[in-house]
Amino acid sequence: DIISIKAIPRGIQVITNKPWLPGDRRNIAYRAAEFLISRYGIDSGVRISIKKNIPVSAGLAGGSADAAAVLKGINELFNLHLSEEEMLKAGTSLGADVPYCIKGGTVLAEGIGERLTELERLRTLNLVLVKPRVSVSTKWVYENLDLAEIKDRPDIDGIAEAIGRDDIDFLCSNMKNVLETVTARKYGVIGEIKRLLIELGAKGSMMSGSGPTVFGIFLDKQSAQNAFNFLKSKN
Repeated sequence: DIISIKAIPRGIQVITNKPWLPGDRRNIAYRAAEFLISRYGIDSGVRISIKKNIPVSAGLAGGSADAAAVLKGINELFNLHLSEEEMLKAGTSLGADVPYCIKGGTVLAEGIGERLTELERLRTLNLVLVKPRVSVSTKWVYENLDLAEIKDRPDIDGIAEAIGRDDIDFLCSNMKNVLETVTARKYGVIGEIKRLLIELGAKGSMMSGSGPTVFGIFLDKQSAQNAFNFLKSKN
């Protein structure tokens, strides 16, 4: 998404390129602006323009990234000089993914997303993302998640160590998303896409976030491009 922020005399305006996107408090970008304006007594309003490119309800943290951009933008626009810690606290009040979107990089997120530990930066990889023609509510996924039934959990420590030693084989072989027990169970197309990406040469494939988007990791750009072209032709 592309975000631009401009000071206006009063109020919060959110303008988007998608007529179905809300411009009021239902939009997390609006709430991010509202939080900082209220918290730091800003005696001005803002106009937020959002060119939406990331699909909504796709498990890609598009809304969280918008909120993070608004927090950063208002911090600069009004010279608030907020520390990273203050920014992360503001992000935590808005949503679990917002702190990561503020910090970025290769990070282990724990708790409700507020505890971030920097890891060795993962080398540049080639990813192909596939979003099936379904939309998933994160709220619905978590409401239907039964932690007691999850037997196969990700090896967090092992993956973190693999990233540190640049062991992409281990990473790809051990990626797990427990939210697939909800989303992929309801939408069989998610499993089909994962299998297809592996068949097309991906070293590993997993659902992103609460879904339904699936990504595949490819070791070389040409293999990723070939997979993309093939999947695009089937769209």
